[in-house]
Amino acid sequence: MNDHGPTRRELLRYGGITVVGVGGLTMAGIGGYAWPYPAAASTAAGAPAAGPAAPAVAVSGGGVLHFVSRPDLTPPAITVTRHAPPSTNDPTYFIFSASGYPLTGPGTPGLVILDRHGQLVWYSPNTGFPAKQGMGRTDLQIQTYRGKQVLTWWEGKIVDGVGYGKAVIADSSYRTIATLDGGDGMPADLHEFIITPQNTALITAVKPRAANLSEVHGPVNGTVLSGAVLEIDIATGKILFEWQSLDHVPVTDTFAGFSGGTKSAPFDYFHINSIAIAPDGDLVISARNTCTVYKIARPGGQVQWRLGGKRSSFRMGPGATFWWQHHARPRGSSDLSVFDDGASPAKESESRGILLNLDTKTMRATLKHSYVHPARLLAANQGSMQLLADNRVLVGWGNLPYFTEFAEDGTLLLDGQFPVGDQSYRAFTASWTGHPTDKPAVAARVNQAGGSVVYASWNGATEVASWTVLAGSTAGSLGKAGSQRRSGFETTIAVNTTGPYFAVTAVDASGHPIGQSSTVRLPS
Repeated sequence: MNDHGPTRRELLRYGGITVVGVGGLTMAGIGGYAWPYPAAASTAAGAPAAGPAAPAVAVSGGGVLHFVSRPDLTPPAITVTRHAPPSTNDPTYFIFSASGYPLTGPGTPGLVILDRHGQLVWYSPNTGFPAKQGMGRTDLQIQTYRGKQVLTWWEGKIVDGVGYGKAVIADSSYRTIATLDGGDGMPADLHEFIITPQNTALITAVKPRAANLSEVHGPVNGTVLSGAVLEIDIATGKILFEWQSLDHVPVTDTFAGFSGGTKSAPFDYFHINSIAIAPDGDLVISARNTCTVYKIARPGGQVQWRLGGKRSSFRMGPGATFWWQHHARPRGSSDLSVFDDGASPAKESESRGILLNLDTKTMRATLKHSYVHPARLLAANQGSMQLLADNRVLVGWGNLPYFTEFAEDGTLLLDGQFPVGDQSYRAFTASWTGHPTDKPAVAARVNQAGGSVVYASWNGATEVASWTVLAGSTAGSLGKAGSQRRSGFETTIAVNTTGPYFAVTAVDASGHPIGQSSTVRLPS
């Protein structure tokens, strides 16, 4: 994250934000949506019963989703537009940490899993983390811990683009199984949390340290934020490895404009924002404010090489230079992917996802591929680039409300939009199987054409193929009243009965029941 992101008014002036007429896109939340939820089908069955009528759709305007069966959930409405047929290699879901930018946007911020059609699968609102107080959760990922898939994220307080909180691990039932608070007096920072094959954690952190800032127009006895990498044993919390930027990277390598430099407002000269494991076991880290990616020896901590910035170890070929970058990831022994923000302040006209080849014999960096949005988006901060099967690429555009999938040659395959005022720190795609411990949710309403309309959902359940509706004149006399294939987060089912008692059973693809809701009564 950037410490000095633009205001909301400035955001709307960025060259990439006005996208009307580009590739069929409209400015998120302004051009309107083709809402994916159809009106409930009706089945006539005599005179309509008294009581509240069934809503026509499950979504209202304003870029916010609403559900009859889960009125407590109000996530931002994210839309997905396909520009090419789906691939058989597509991971099942998109993974986001939706939040307002600069502060609040439509819907409640939270952790989000969407399917490939843009339908909500799981949503965990940021209850207890009010954005107006600088609190939040971010960097939702799917990782592996002790041989099983887990969800991970960061949560805590954000001050000037730096996080002070903890990393969280949750199992496939969305239950927290481990937390990491950081170490050596440093809370976990929001920018990176990686689980290693050895079941340790790599996290970013910062530490205020004394430094001579006279060469960057600051005080001789100043204070900086030293960017830190911590490797922590998840089971015990023991620190296994610690690296501090100030021990290896001088303050004069920064491109950031000087500010603060005091104990109460340290100068963030480095701004570490990603960690990855190199094929040889060393670490590759990214520092936004030095515009440099570093290869760090592990366990020694020596800088093996610097890519970009003021003292690059590599000669940068045409198009290989990046500015204010995020999310550096090695690919094989010689390639590296980077999200090149290009701003802020603006050094380029548009942001890019780039794939570089690093020749460590000739020490030359060569641009292999560059991925830019048709709307020429220019992100001020954040962002990600994920390399997929078939050499496809998923790019999250940081503080701008978009994510895009490209073919290797740059062909636009899929484009997604958040409502204006919302964003995701990163965007990922992955397969996932979720088994929530709570029951499915159900609501029933009067169908004005006769009978009733039942609304069924199960937040986070990924194996529901269809729903069976149970109805009866008493709560103890329920029988099958209808069924329907699952159609999105909330399935709307018209049944030829007035109940007034209803429940739903979730059924998997093999026809086996996997969960049943509580029984509800049709409102009078």
